[in-house]
Amino acid sequence: MNSKHSINLTTAAVGMLLAWQCHAVSLQDVVRDTIKSNPDVLIAGSERNSVEQQMEQARGGFFPQADITVGTGWETSDNPTTRAAGDGSRNYNRDEAEIRIRQLIYDGNGTLSEFRRNKARVNSRAYETFSTAEVTALKSVEAYLDVVNNRKLVQLATDNLDSHQKTYDRIVKRGRRGVGSKADVQQSLGRLALARTNLMAQDNQLQDADAAFNTVVGYPPAGLDEPVSRGHLLPASIDDALEMALDNHPRLKSADADIEAARYQYKTARALFVPRVHVEIKGSDNDNLDGIAGSNNDAEVMVRGRYNLTGGKDMARRQETVYELEQAREIRDRTRRQVIESVQLSWNAYRTAKSQLEYFKVHVDASTSALAAYRKQFNIGQRTLIDLLDQENEVFQANINYANALNDLMFAEYRILAGTGRLLWALEVPLPDQADTIQ
Repeated sequence: MNSKHSINLTTAAVGMLLAWQCHAVSLQDVVRDTIKSNPDVLIAGSERNSVEQQMEQARGGFFPQADITVGTGWETSDNPTTRAAGDGSRNYNRDEAEIRIRQLIYDGNGTLSEFRRNKARVNSRAYETFSTAEVTALKSVEAYLDVVNNRKLVQLATDNLDSHQKTYDRIVKRGRRGVGSKADVQQSLGRLALARTNLMAQDNQLQDADAAFNTVVGYPPAGLDEPVSRGHLLPASIDDALEMALDNHPRLKSADADIEAARYQYKTARALFVPRVHVEIKGSDNDNLDGIAGSNNDAEVMVRGRYNLTGGKDMARRQETVYELEQAREIRDRTRRQVIESVQLSWNAYRTAKSQLEYFKVHVDASTSALAAYRKQFNIGQRTLIDLLDQENEVFQANINYANALNDLMFAEYRILAGTGRLLWALEVPLPDQADTIQ
């Protein structure tokens, strides 16, 4: 084992960093791209559009229905009229044309309730699209932060390997001069091998982070700008955060819209118990009907009412909608609890990461200073090799912990923003058009 492999790894890492910096994109750019192309967001948007078309179908119940029927063919007739004329039966070429127009004038507001039910469903799906966009944005933020952080960890592992390589080279030279021992060489060699495996492990984690980024965002990560803290946009306290979440979270608004839809569904079912009244206009132009030669035309304007006298099925349907309304209310209550829990967990993670960060920084500074002192003491024989190697490893672990703590703190900030329904707002990324509600 020699320093050539270490130099090659370091050179490759530096080359990758330079390539990343040449084509850097921001977190805002990545989130915007994700919202535009992520399948989960697009699926939610398509579902919203589909429900809107169901609303338009329900709107059609307000307008007249016009049907035209035309026909031509051959007819044979044997009826009292033909027999009275002494013909027995008659054969004619028959032509007919009819137009019928029906306009609903009363149905117990069943059509209106069905329209409003579907309108509420559209708004529910719009809020679901909003929520899906927020969740997906948070996933892309997490993927972005993981890639950036793991690149830092790879660099730390590379620096650690380089440090152990230099220590090993010095120990080998000391041994050749008769100053060191064979045990020192073997000890240093073992720590060097461990440093190599640490680099391999960090590189594997980086590849996993790259794969996760590609899955969420839709393309592999290239150059990524250093993420910016949004801590100044956070609520002042957990109580403020909970208030924002309960006022703004799209999942809660979607659940409220589902309750509204269930109410109108009940009203639609209740309308089955009242008559349906239509105005019907009909006009026809026929020739050679029922064995009578010549034109046979008529026109009529009627008001017709229809009422179903056997309503056992309708009664069950009405009761079904009562239970569905209860279900919608319970789902809303469950969603409220989940939103509260999410904010509390995010706030706890933020508070813990913020408190730990200061101490991790102290650990980095103190262990780095101690390492410099240990090296001087080792050179004059006041420290053993194992002391020096242990301190190098402590510096490495301290830097790893500090980098992870920084990453955890920043992600906790974004979690709180997502938990209050304001992540895309904070990133200045527009919502999909399908997140728009109907007034």
